[in-house]
Amino acid sequence: MSQLVAPHGGGDLKPLLLEGSALDKEKVYAQSLLQLTVSSREAGDIIMMGIGGFTPLDGFMTYADWKGVCDDYTLENGLFWPIPITLSSGKEIANQIKTGNDIALVSPDGDDILAVMTVTEKYGIDKDHESFSIYKTTELEHPGVKMLMEQGDVNLAGTVKVLSLGKFKQEYGEQFLTPMQTRQLFESKGWKKVAAFQTRNPMHRSHEYLAKIAIETLDGVLIHSLLGKLKSDDIPADVRSQAIQTLIDNYFVKNTVVQAGYPLDMRYAGPREALLHALFRQNYGCSHLIVGRDHAGVSDYYGAFDAHKIFDEIPAGSLQTQPIKMDWAFWCYKCNSMASMKTCPHTGKDHLLISGTKLRQALSSGEDIPDNFSRPEVLRILRDYYSTLSS
Repeated sequence: MSQLVAPHGGGDLKPLLLEGSALDKEKVYAQSLLQLTVSSREAGDIIMMGIGGFTPLDGFMTYADWKGVCDDYTLENGLFWPIPITLSSGKEIANQIKTGNDIALVSPDGDDILAVMTVTEKYGIDKDHESFSIYKTTELEHPGVKMLMEQGDVNLAGTVKVLSLGKFKQEYGEQFLTPMQTRQLFESKGWKKVAAFQTRNPMHRSHEYLAKIAIETLDGVLIHSLLGKLKSDDIPADVRSQAIQTLIDNYFVKNTVVQAGYPLDMRYAGPREALLHALFRQNYGCSHLIVGRDHAGVSDYYGAFDAHKIFDEIPAGSLQTQPIKMDWAFWCYKCNSMASMKTCPHTGKDHLLISGTKLRQALSSGEDIPDNFSRPEVLRILRDYYSTLSS
């Protein structure tokens, strides 16, 4: 009997990826269907459904689900869900699809049929309403809003059968772990309480500090990197993975940390995305999610600790995975160590505030970076990467 948290919804993991003869048969059938090319974000959502990361979803959301998630954080059946998982198309192709039809969902590059979907509903949405509900803004400068506004005008709902994991397994190999695999890994280590550390950046000293705080009270930490689409100035997943592994090898006790990746694009939805991060980490077997300053945020669209507050605003029992709420973390010159606002009595002039944005800016401009900002082994890897951009 597993002692890890149960998957979301209280049942078993629900991976939608077909296998064996069922997969072979569906692949042949998919070739005969009308094809819809999906966006990068939609492809990531399909793959998460395929591996069980979005348990217990069985496909893309209906209008009632969409409205319930936007307005009340719940699906039509009452299950907690913080962000719509939807599939869109233009009106022209939507007019060719009848409810009850099967369609083939094709990867953004057109090279791979990712899934077969049985369309049960077609509906239009109020994009401004979704934008304000999920992102708290309708400004196109927000990358999540821009992504939403560029979607087709018709949403297609229905169940999916996943046929492929796209590029992720091939490109990322052992780093791409499914929820079943992370659960098996945690159990093999005897871990019961596990914190997920969400990152789209290499880990600097502040990140290291937060992970080690979690290790003090839990069995281990899953450093869980986003493998999907990022902003243009973010650091690629392979470079990030190498830098993180170097940090693990040199600065963490053996068998207290594991690294893996997951296939979603960033939505930059701040507090709402923090809830989604906790939800699917529950499926991966994590009892806790480390939530620091400006979790999943972008620019100044959210307050620094709005992602803390939102966990107190949702109904009790919505999630088993609970937040570890972390304050500002920084290097204090007087303490001569990493610290936070809760542990350091000194003033701001004694603090070196550390962020991924500052680190990227310093690296791209060739500035000197002190060891109390980022470990030297990590900086060597990152400088090598940035040198290829300027050459």
